[in-house]
Amino acid sequence: MSPKQTLSDARAALADELAEALVQLKEKGDARALLADLCTPAEIHSLAERWHVAKLLDVGELTYREIHEATGVSTTTIVRVARFLRQENNGGYRLLLDRVTARR
Repeated sequence: MSPKQTLSDARAALADELAEALVQLKEKGDARALLADLCTPAEIHSLAERWHVAKLLDVGELTYREIHEATGVSTTTIVRVARFLRQENNGGYRLLLDRVTARR
């Protein structure tokens, strides 16, 4: 195994450990506390903006430009969120959007 693969494997293992920790969260307050420990306020704000954009894109009533004007989020970020929402195989946005919608 090459050093690059070893580093990639180690990073994947760390991401798996974080994902395992995240699934243990049960309450919004617990999630906010973890976010505050893991991320800077600016990082939390960026994550929250991306989530907000994903919700707006999912509703489908606004253009990218209108979302930019309403939120101040860059069009580059909006396009990136849209790509992950609609084209990439990760499915994270879709999964949580569906779960949040089902709770309402």
